[in-house]
Amino acid sequence: MKIVFVHMGVLPVKTYGGTERIMFWHMCELARLGHDVVLIGNKESDVERFGIELIALDKSEESKWPTLVPKDADIVHLQYNWKEKLSVPHINTVHGNGQPGEVFYKNTVFVSKRHAEIHNAKAFIHNAIALEEYPYEPPKEQKWENFLFLAKASWRVKNVKHTVKVCKKNKKHIYIAGGKVFSFSKYVHNEGMVGGEKKMSLLRSTDALIFPVRWEEPFGIAIIEAMSQGRPVIGSPYGSLKELITPETGIVCHNYDELDKAISGWENKFNPDVIRKYVEDNFSVVDYTKKYLECYEKVISGQDINDSQPCFKGPKRAEDLLPF
Repeated sequence: MKIVFVHMGVLPVKTYGGTERIMFWHMCELARLGHDVVLIGNKESDVERFGIELIALDKSEESKWPTLVPKDADIVHLQYNWKEKLSVPHINTVHGNGQPGEVFYKNTVFVSKRHAEIHNAKAFIHNAIALEEYPYEPPKEQKWENFLFLAKASWRVKNVKHTVKVCKKNKKHIYIAGGKVFSFSKYVHNEGMVGGEKKMSLLRSTDALIFPVRWEEPFGIAIIEAMSQGRPVIGSPYGSLKELITPETGIVCHNYDELDKAISGWENKFNPDVIRKYVEDNFSVVDYTKKYLECYEKVISGQDINDSQPCFKGPKRAEDLLPF
């Protein structure tokens, strides 16, 4: 099968980048399986050593990418809501939430069951990671003193406010990765935007991830990144989180009081090896790619993967804060 991707950023990503990493891992797995993988994108991308053909396109001419799709391509896989007809079948993966009333292409895949539901759709495939990039190092000792916040801190829906508040109240250390907050507290540590070895170091040196989002989180790659190192996740009940967090892998908190209780108490009830195995069994890019190949075959044969065009239900914007 000849599969075409389009991305104007440089691949592979050197530091920060979630959806780009998932797309790249998927492309590499497709190439490993023997498929012809083509990237239309940035000339600086170093993908050919991974068995991926590069068709270079200048950023200033990005809109011309449809004219570069090879005539013998079987399918184009895009990472955004493209509804125009192409010379070959195409499929979209949407990683974010739509705006009220926004209509999506019929062959759109969402990244969690809840993500699909709020867009009036059925098709979803959970995001995944390349496990070899997350080698497992079990914690030497389990405490409940150092916590990680791994998200865009400036975005209110990620809820760094309650994260910092609860850690300061309980005299626990919180490491903010993904921005910074203003605080003179000795318990608040600003790490800025992180990636690569720095991110892995933070995942391994903290006891749990705090992820109390206040919106319909489409997926939350940080959740499975933390779990890949055997770290539990303490999150809110919104979006994908109730799908991803089980009693064996973390705690779902419905409000600040429940978050406070989770942070202040520690029963040593999480088994790091069980958490890692959960990621291996459910969020491997190998299985992710198998699921997408099934979607490709369906679309190429002329079938639709959703019964009707998805549409974000609204009426409020996805970014409007949910209660916590």
